[in-house]
Amino acid sequence: MRAKTAVVLGAQWGDEGKGKIVDVLSERFSAVARYAGGHNAGHTVIIGGQKFVLQLIPCGVLRPGCKGIIGNGVVLDPLAFLKEVGRLRDLGVAVDGNLFVSNRTQVILPYHRMIELASECAPGRQKIGTTSKGIGPAYEDKMARSGLRIVDLLHPTLLKTHIEAACAEKNAIAHALFGTDPLDPAKMYDEYAAAAEQVRPFVADTGRLLNNIMANGGSVMFEGAQGTLLDIDHGTYPFVTSSSATAGGACTGTGVGPTNIGTVIAVTKAYVTRVGEGPFPTEIHDQVGEDLRARGNEYGAVTGRPRRCGWLDIPLLRYSNQVNGAEWLVITKLDVLDELAEIPICIGYEIDGRVTDEIPADVQGLESIKPRYTTLKGWRQSTEGITEFEKLPQAAQDYLRFQERESGARVGMVSTGPDRNQTMVLPEFADALESIHR
Repeated sequence: MRAKTAVVLGAQWGDEGKGKIVDVLSERFSAVARYAGGHNAGHTVIIGGQKFVLQLIPCGVLRPGCKGIIGNGVVLDPLAFLKEVGRLRDLGVAVDGNLFVSNRTQVILPYHRMIELASECAPGRQKIGTTSKGIGPAYEDKMARSGLRIVDLLHPTLLKTHIEAACAEKNAIAHALFGTDPLDPAKMYDEYAAAAEQVRPFVADTGRLLNNIMANGGSVMFEGAQGTLLDIDHGTYPFVTSSSATAGGACTGTGVGPTNIGTVIAVTKAYVTRVGEGPFPTEIHDQVGEDLRARGNEYGAVTGRPRRCGWLDIPLLRYSNQVNGAEWLVITKLDVLDELAEIPICIGYEIDGRVTDEIPADVQGLESIKPRYTTLKGWRQSTEGITEFEKLPQAAQDYLRFQERESGARVGMVSTGPDRNQTMVLPEFADALESIHR
């Protein structure tokens, strides 16, 4: 019997619209668990015209009766977390009693932001395009076994000792390397000791909580952050995030075993976008790219940064589905392509005169790719808000079926607009979801 669980993640470089999809699907799940990343990942959900931007908190909290869980694989800035909790309370969302934070989650402190910002701006350093929120340095401390976890944050004496020792080290490093002014450990302790008491009611052994939910017949959705091509191991390294954004991260990031993963649902746009630096084989550099950005409102939900836009890349999508074991595809922003007469799709690569569909592991290889395109006919009529596959223009149906056939995963849902209701669920996917829900 398959586990009543699903992993929902991004198949590209993030910003695929996972927030809306997790929200749409969450009504079928007892809990939604976030397993990686920090507050650099913005998920936008629009419900009845009201906009919710979530950075740390799983989208499940927007559904009455659905628990939101922040797993141990996340790095958490307590101040950012409390600010987000406050915004949701102001909007009438019932977070208290429905939201839980793993006691094993790593904590982001001000010196992490100091180090990241100074490093990213240092002369001669290769820019990665981070949000400078301290995510990377917090993961560095985790792997160096010198980080602070939520369970430690709640012990004032341990917190004070940790901050004093860390500031002595980080201040010296930042000043020596970047000329940065030192942080005040006493001020930092006062601020974070106070924040700890506000975080305390949310803290739990969430691995135990999730396993108990499943043991008692409940269903769990694991919510990814960023996207597969930003994964620390499998992404376009070094232009990646600092955590495991792929399906494997759902296990290590929550304390749930791999045999408890029922299915993997990959979210992909009908085209491709990327924020920040790094290789992007199918990037569009002319007015068509500008038009896609405008029609798709391609600006970061957290940073406001303009996203780079490109044509759908089948080899990358196929690679992503392979890494994740993706069974289903959710395709978003189909309506953004409505005005195009023709739509190029990358079906292969030419690298140094050699035709291939293999993804190079190195940046130099990725940057030397010459995409090989096929062109599909556009539909040049509105698909916005259509919720039945058969009512789509035939050319739009053909585009989706091509994406399905070439990527190795079945199309289960299609988003035709930003609102919760502007979503079509294909019958076979509805049946699969029903088997999870039962």
